[in-house]
Amino acid sequence: MSTHAKRERLLFADLLESAGPDAPTLCKGWTTRELAAHLVVRERRADAAGGILVKPLAARLERVQAEFAAKPYEELIQLIRTGPPRLSPFALKQIDEASNTVEFYVHAEDVRRAQPDWAPRALDPVFSDALWTRIERLSRVLGRKSPVGLVLRRPDGRTAVAHRGTPVVTVVGEPGELTMFTFGRQAVADVELDGDKDAVARVRQAELGL
Repeated sequence: MSTHAKRERLLFADLLESAGPDAPTLCKGWTTRELAAHLVVRERRADAAGGILVKPLAARLERVQAEFAAKPYEELIQLIRTGPPRLSPFALKQIDEASNTVEFYVHAEDVRRAQPDWAPRALDPVFSDALWTRIERLSRVLGRKSPVGLVLRRPDGRTAVAHRGTPVVTVVGEPGELTMFTFGRQAVADVELDGDKDAVARVRQAELGL
């Protein structure tokens, strides 16, 4: 596993452990147990994980995910910590880094920010740049359902166009917060939105993300 993905994986596992199996998350109303099962199935059951994106396979995914959720919570955490099996695509360093850096960062924040006393996490500049690189590449996909034009902007002025259209809403924030925003966590992202009042309200309610 590569540097960023490995670190985020271990941080996520630690958060799951400290929160316990029944803690709330920001993800689809799942508890930490269900979120852990989701991550394990994604990496270890390719025959079912396709249901994440392909609707006809969703029923199979739900069934397999429920089976994993029934396992001991400590076992799920250990499966996450040890990483994908050797034959999983996620075992390849390039795929692990490209896919799991953001995946584990966002889901760790799903656990952290669902707690009433959560505090912002300070990100080092190298990791922030890594998140920004991925958001730049995915911006058109993440913003495809935006009802208005959508531009992402870092405090240093670097921008990415997530959706073309008018009127335009510009979302300004650090890469970690822009990541949360574009992955559909608009309510908890520490960003500023610049644009027409009605357009801003529509973006806050839009179904952003994969």
